[in-house]
Amino acid sequence: MPDDHDRLVLDRPADAELAARLLAAGRPVAHGFANVYALTARGDAVQRLNVLKGRPCDQVGSLTAATGHVLDAFDLSRLPPGVPPSLVADVVEAFAAIGPFGFRGPAAARLPAGLTAWDGPTRTTQVIVPGDACPSQRFLAAATDAVGGGPLAITSANRSRHVTGDADAPAHWRADALRTELADVADAVVWLEHADEAAARARFPCHTPVSTSILALHRAERVRGRVHLVLERHGSLGADDVARVLASLGMRLTIGPRAAARLAPRSYADDPPSRLVGRPAAR
Repeated sequence: MPDDHDRLVLDRPADAELAARLLAAGRPVAHGFANVYALTARGDAVQRLNVLKGRPCDQVGSLTAATGHVLDAFDLSRLPPGVPPSLVADVVEAFAAIGPFGFRGPAAARLPAGLTAWDGPTRTTQVIVPGDACPSQRFLAAATDAVGGGPLAITSANRSRHVTGDADAPAHWRADALRTELADVADAVVWLEHADEAAARARFPCHTPVSTSILALHRAERVRGRVHLVLERHGSLGADDVARVLASLGMRLTIGPRAAARLAPRSYADDPPSRLVGRPAAR
């Protein structure tokens, strides 16, 4: 790991501002994101992120934003019948308050094709947030300002499974291991590290250090007077916890077919399993 004086640290406002300016100039940023690391770039740089990771060039990217700008990515007029925009706002606020999470819904018309995907008749986009308590909120807000209010593309910080040949490529939660995996492109990336990685994980005790769980807002259904949301990916926040948050809003959870199994954290040989996770995966 670089000397502390030579590295950019997420918790330092000046470092976050510098990383935001470098992002706006075209360089992707590997940065602390809740309890893991992520790669973020300008919204027009999805293909560059894909190449850096070894993904197919045309793979659709996700967006990220500071909490107050999440709804900007969605066309709330295209929500399913019986699902008011105010309810979606409540859902986003509730999950962002407790930690990292993801939402997929009808895409705003202004978004470029590389950040949208069709799900049946609905053009959708996916927004991943780090949680209100994460210091990356400052970096994301600064980056949004630096790019003139445009979207920010995000992906998990790792080498793609298309390169590794593994069934899955979990996100990294250690900067030194991520630097090693991306050594051949490390000079092209801006590194904005957690000041204390153990503290970053401890900040979100209900979340395991994997990619976020994702709710599909555009698949919401009203059944017997209650709105049901679909869990599309079972990631850092367990399904039981997701269901409890929705219940507090008068809603219910449906587990989608791709969310039947929960994502497993990346394991490092020199760390005991007890340090890898928050709560155990829901059974």
